[in-house]
Amino acid sequence: LLIAAAVLTLLPTSITRAAAPAQAKDIVDTAIAAGSFKTLVAAVQAASLVAQLKSAGPFTVFAPTDEAFAKIPKADLDALIKDVPRLKKVLLHHVFAGNANSGDLAMLKDLSVADGGRLLIQPGKGGLRIGGAMVVKADIAASNGLIHVVDAVLLPK
Repeated sequence: LLIAAAVLTLLPTSITRAAAPAQAKDIVDTAIAAGSFKTLVAAVQAASLVAQLKSAGPFTVFAPTDEAFAKIPKADLDALIKDVPRLKKVLLHHVFAGNANSGDLAMLKDLSVADGGRLLIQPGKGGLRIGGAMVVKADIAASNGLIHVVDAVLLPK
């Protein structure tokens, strides 16, 4: 009986430990782990926005891939990275202060973003467009918000 009691005492503890979910990564660490946002992460670092995007949030980030950044001529991209105030404005044009999943976005016409601008939202048969960019992967969860992968860099007007 003592052995059975000992086994029953240990059993719930080991099940609880095994079932404990892994802690989700924040938006920055999720982007780093994906491996396809090297340019975006470098730009966020250059604009000193890492701490902000690692904070509690919640944030929704429309994240351009490295391929999206490659559509910008190299000289223009290099100039943008060096112009920190402009770079910060461009990056904040990709951030909504709140959680907005793809279902929520599809019901909206536009969205206010962190730089003070607005992004036009166009749901359609081909998918969801945000500010003219196609959402190629939606609703990637992070501990402090959501990431929607987009195929273009969103430039404020």
